[in-house]
Amino acid sequence: MTQQTAEDRPGIAAAIVVHEGRVLMVRRRVSEGRLSWQFPAGKIEPGESPEDAAVRETAEETGLRVAAIKVLGERLHPETGRWMSYTACEIISGTAVVTDTRELDAFAWVALPEITEYVPYGIFEPVQAYLDIVLKN
Repeated sequence: MTQQTAEDRPGIAAAIVVHEGRVLMVRRRVSEGRLSWQFPAGKIEPGESPEDAAVRETAEETGLRVAAIKVLGERLHPETGRWMSYTACEIISGTAVVTDTRELDAFAWVALPEITEYVPYGIFEPVQAYLDIVLKN
């Protein structure tokens, strides 16, 4: 039996979308371990960059058209064991709704002090540092 590495699995791209002092989070219909609320995210398709995947997944899950600003960081997710890439995005057009009702059942615009209510085990440090800057009052 061979051990699977991060490079063998499809990566997951997450979009960090901030608007009017809040960050967009979506709730999965089926939790993945302790992971229920998360940033819009999904598998990076063959030939697709993490930034492009974050933009595509945001549109597929929430109907928002966004543009990638910059990659905030990458890691092996401690809860899911999946390779993750996190991209800061800005809204170009649209209004957030749950468009992927098969995978998601809710979304929320979350203020900085509320993040721990949605993600009690903490957020990846580079993402938290970014949110600390862009969501401060």
